[in-house]
Amino acid sequence: MGIEVVSVTDANFKAEQQISDIENALAMNPDAIVSIPVDVVSSESTFKKAAADGVKLVFMDNCPDNMVAGTDYTSVVSADNYGNGVAAAEVLADALGGKGKIAMVFHDANFFVTNQRDEAFRTTIKEKYPDIEIVEEMGFDDENKGAEIGDALLAKHADLNGIYATWDIPAEGVVSAIQAAGRDDVIVSTIDLGNNVAKIIAESGPVKGLGAQRPYDQGVAEAVLVGYALIGKEAPAYVALPALKVTHDNVLDAYEEVYHVPAPDDIKNVYK
Repeated sequence: MGIEVVSVTDANFKAEQQISDIENALAMNPDAIVSIPVDVVSSESTFKKAAADGVKLVFMDNCPDNMVAGTDYTSVVSADNYGNGVAAAEVLADALGGKGKIAMVFHDANFFVTNQRDEAFRTTIKEKYPDIEIVEEMGFDDENKGAEIGDALLAKHADLNGIYATWDIPAEGVVSAIQAAGRDDVIVSTIDLGNNVAKIIAESGPVKGLGAQRPYDQGVAEAVLVGYALIGKEAPAYVALPALKVTHDNVLDAYEEVYHVPAPDDIKNVYK
């Protein structure tokens, strides 16, 4: 596209670091910035400054507060996160035969994407599966607390049959808690097809399936929208890519659909 990438940063979901990264990027006088705003409140002023300086903004998943599409930024690209929450609920319910006791490990933050996932999971279970009871919901603000929360849930609920975690990293922690406790009867569903959970699904481990985003295709959409912004072409305010339900039956094909490359050998080799 004739566009040079002058800066790539990773704030590791730390709002303060992201603001610093954006300020440093602005010093390079970019024409456009693509970003996933970590905190919609604290990042508002920094992104507004970028917009005021004429930088074209394309967001992934989230939009800072009080910013207007077509004026302050070009577009937001996301997955159908509500649809992915529904998929995670259906996977767990199907694996349980439509009945049992489950817990939710949800993202305790004002973050549109994960809020949508969690609400969709909760609503789908309550409305579609009357014989499944959500016995507890525990929130986290750090994705690395999955094992800690998993330990607490398993200790408190000896009759727990399943656990939902809002994305793959906390789900991996939950799986480690299940394995440490010797609770092979407890199953898991989540969202986002990371390599580790893909491998667990392939080997018929505790994670029975998930709802997957399509990050490669989202990236393509973001790049196209940057091009739209730079040539002044009208762009949609919001672009959502469809959810993808992943189970053991389709995990290898789904991996290729999500990442546009075949599943790695370490995933293929454990497929049962």
